[in-house]
Amino acid sequence: MKKIILIIGYGSIGKRHAKILKKFNNVKKIYVYTKQKIEGLSKLQNLNQIKKINPDYIIISSKTSEHYKHLNFIEKKLSKKTILVEKPLFNNYKKLKIKNNKVIVGYNLRFHPIIHFLKKYIERKKIYSVNISCESYLPKWRKNIVYSNSNSAKKKYGGGVLLELSHELDYLQWIFSNVKKINYAIVKKISNLKIDTEDFAVIGGRTKITNFHVSLNFFSLHAQRKILVNGNNFSLEADLIKNTIKIIENNRKKIKKFKINNNYTYIQQHRLLLNNDFKNACTYSEGIKLIKLIKKIKN
Repeated sequence: MKKIILIIGYGSIGKRHAKILKKFNNVKKIYVYTKQKIEGLSKLQNLNQIKKINPDYIIISSKTSEHYKHLNFIEKKLSKKTILVEKPLFNNYKKLKIKNNKVIVGYNLRFHPIIHFLKKYIERKKIYSVNISCESYLPKWRKNIVYSNSNSAKKKYGGGVLLELSHELDYLQWIFSNVKKINYAIVKKISNLKIDTEDFAVIGGRTKITNFHVSLNFFSLHAQRKILVNGNNFSLEADLIKNTIKIIENNRKKIKKFKINNNYTYIQQHRLLLNNDFKNACTYSEGIKLIKLIKKIKN
């Protein structure tokens, strides 16, 4: 059955979702709720029209600070729908019981083949430590957008490295189990970027199975996204930019390469959710737990 899609919010990520979903054979029509002028898609003038269009699959890609308002509205108006809320779920912890719909949080890196390989590879292995780093330069994130005006740069919209780069905290817990203890956390603004949020975070502690260190920043001119894992008789380096995994095990070194494009994880996420396959997706309860963890780190 062909699905009707509603995208709430039409910033860079909303546009990306629309562009990808246009190519799906099982998508009947795409509606967008936005104040912007749009072409090639149907525009919803008022969210109260939501019952009339009766969408099957709803994507909330509005400002993070508006996620709660939009999700709460849909939960009251509709039932038995699949709702994808872009990450992070909320800009801070809020109580909202979901009873009527299936809510997924958009941590699309869970659909990356390297993340899948790593999750399977470490099963039943003794893990000593995990070192995760995500470093990038905020002004180069989005074309045709002044970075200082972006949602990522503003605290009131849910910006800052902890929320914007929370993919790293999500897959840390998804692969290596939930964070049990935080030994240290440094979260602050240290660069000269024109933003009012933190641009640097270092967190260390222990999950239920291993020790971890996570380093995040917005100001590095050398882009890096790596996962270093050391365990009993092996060491591994996963590079999510070069799409490679280097493994040293039993004194032998091997390199695995993955050929994927920048939209691969989004395509996989939509393909599975449209077919009601939620196996690897981030659940609403997991999204809430992550927001609570971020709150704990900030405090």
